[in-house]
Amino acid sequence: MTEQTLARARAGDQDAFRELTDPFLRELQLHIYRIVGSTQEAEDLLQETLLAAWRGLEQFQARASVRAWLYRIATNRSLDALRASRRRPEDRRITQMPEPTRWNEPVWLEPYPDLLLEGIPDQAPGPEARYETKEAIALAFIVGLQHLPPQQRAVLVLRDVLGYRAAEVADMLATSEASVNNLLRRARAAFESRLPATGRERAPHPNSKLERDIVGRFAETVENGDIDGMVALLTDDAWVTMPPLPHAYQGHNAITAFLRGSAERRGAALRLAPTRANRQPAFGCYLSAHETDTARAYALFVLTLAGDQISAITWFADNSVFPQFGLSQTLR
Repeated sequence: MTEQTLARARAGDQDAFRELTDPFLRELQLHIYRIVGSTQEAEDLLQETLLAAWRGLEQFQARASVRAWLYRIATNRSLDALRASRRRPEDRRITQMPEPTRWNEPVWLEPYPDLLLEGIPDQAPGPEARYETKEAIALAFIVGLQHLPPQQRAVLVLRDVLGYRAAEVADMLATSEASVNNLLRRARAAFESRLPATGRERAPHPNSKLERDIVGRFAETVENGDIDGMVALLTDDAWVTMPPLPHAYQGHNAITAFLRGSAERRGAALRLAPTRANRQPAFGCYLSAHETDTARAYALFVLTLAGDQISAITWFADNSVFPQFGLSQTLR
């Protein structure tokens, strides 16, 4: 940033304002998504952040970087949105479905398209960061965040994902360092208890031959209606979850019962279109219409891989997210 660019922006030059803010838009949208758990809401809050920044240019004293200033606005806009909505998904326990292995606490969550991760600069997190960038976008990580109170959620992301120092976070949230440290201590204790157990085989590299083989076999079994073949690709302790529904199924027997029940209720074949979400392989799933070649958008599956197997399937029934993944609402 140059002083001249900032001066031009303050004088009302929108091109100068874009020059200041454009380099950070993709990473800001991802930051907002981590806090609110919704791709669509993150888009709206990013626009609110930019509008607030445009209106607040006179108050920006350049003591902090433009990036930190924008993160401050984006974080507070996200927290305001969570407070205003006070949203809690309804605990819908669908009786037509088999008894789950456990009932999860319902959380609002949408998958995040890898398309929106393109163009984010490969900027190393600050010195305080505890999590790698890839780990901090995985679905399991985002789910864990959504179980934290909003203030704890924001502090953990700012400190342990982005690596801002406690003093910087205290300034962003207009609070004290002691308060930030207290929030972080409680957030870490609650958050780490929800992360998957360590020691599991790492996922294959994205788009590697191993990943393509696993994902290709999964797609084949789904489209052929081969439930036994699909379950054979899973680890013994694999989970199937369907946020915001509380149903969670673990292990081959429970997942087989769930999949068979789902197939009976659908009564139609599925077709898949590959995509990626949260740096994980995913599929847009289409339901074939009777007596026609057209299939309509039905659900989105995100796969979590472990070694040469699948350790989790996250099933999103909301097909309104398809356009964000470049997927059409129908498939011929």
